[in-house]
Amino acid sequence: MTDADKTPRERSTRRDYIKGAGLIAGGSLLAGCASDAVSEPTATEHRGTPATTETESYTVTMEPVGTVEFETVPETIAPFTADYIDMLVALGHGDAVQSIWYRGRYKTLHYEELDGVSIDLDGLTQLWNDGVSKEPFYEMDADLHLIDPNALIDWLGAWDQSDLTEIRENVAPFLGNLIFRRTDDWHDYRYYSLYEAFEKVAEMVQEQARFEAIRSIHDEMVETVQARLPAPADRPNAALVFAGEEPEEFTPYRINGNGANKEHFQTLGISDAFADTGVEGYSGSESLDYEALLEIDPDSLLLRYHREGKTREEFENSVLAYMKDHEVGSQLRAVQNDRVFRGGPIYTGPLHNLFMIERYAKAYFPDEFTEAHLFDREHLAEIITEGPAE
Repeated sequence: MTDADKTPRERSTRRDYIKGAGLIAGGSLLAGCASDAVSEPTATEHRGTPATTETESYTVTMEPVGTVEFETVPETIAPFTADYIDMLVALGHGDAVQSIWYRGRYKTLHYEELDGVSIDLDGLTQLWNDGVSKEPFYEMDADLHLIDPNALIDWLGAWDQSDLTEIRENVAPFLGNLIFRRTDDWHDYRYYSLYEAFEKVAEMVQEQARFEAIRSIHDEMVETVQARLPAPADRPNAALVFAGEEPEEFTPYRINGNGANKEHFQTLGISDAFADTGVEGYSGSESLDYEALLEIDPDSLLLRYHREGKTREEFENSVLAYMKDHEVGSQLRAVQNDRVFRGGPIYTGPLHNLFMIERYAKAYFPDEFTEAHLFDREHLAEIITEGPAE
């Protein structure tokens, strides 16, 4: 049968197919409205060639959007935060990644330790340019937006509901949940831990075996590390803060509570120095000066937003040296005991997480964790690049 013999439905373009299929997440996507989002569970949200392949369709359900049906594995994916990009890289789908909300927030040094694992950071479309325009979404023309839609509306205040509906109907569906923190009032729907979200992404790209293999590496390392930790009373607390190169003010972040970027600290039993102090988390919190920080006098300090490319020696010779010379900062126990560390990336995916558990285990407990590595880089790289062994 030639194209001329086909019905209008059969001759429909890929774009027409999407527009006719975007119903499953067609309800409200505002926070707390997940029940509306899944009111039409019979249609297909994913863009692809309709009913022409032998592969079976599948669905993935994740709040706040609800259920999205896929005709085939998405070939191009537009994430927003680096935690989700790290998941796709881990699952062998780094080439599918099209975007990042802000390129400087994606830390990729850990890939250099994994043979064959990399991503073209410069090739990603940066979605944040004094706001978030809809134009890049049309230009990318991705098969899936791996983005919590409420992040665009409520976190960044960049879009309204009509913008979201336009891109969902004209380009591709959204699916994702903001996992790097849980301190926002609008995030009143289900939160997913790092590995809960990672499992959902594995379902999206049909890489459940890779996911299980990486989770096994994670779980084995966590079990081994936790068995060797000092007693809880002998573990230090930490004040996790945002600070500059020559810090004078510190914006507090909380180690306790939910947030994928602090799960590695919790794994190591590092407690929150701000607990029971009245200091709020990052959302809406005020900066602290040295005098206020000295009143809390944490056992250790974790300074975020310092170049992850710095060596420990470079960090000590610049940031820590500045604090040691500071009239008040030098009085902090953390400064006197050299327990001031870089705070690590804020958008932490599963590969970040493995390296962060190792890094902070060795930093906080150097007498216990003396070996070079706490997990097998070669084995992890083989899972990512070749898939798990049969």
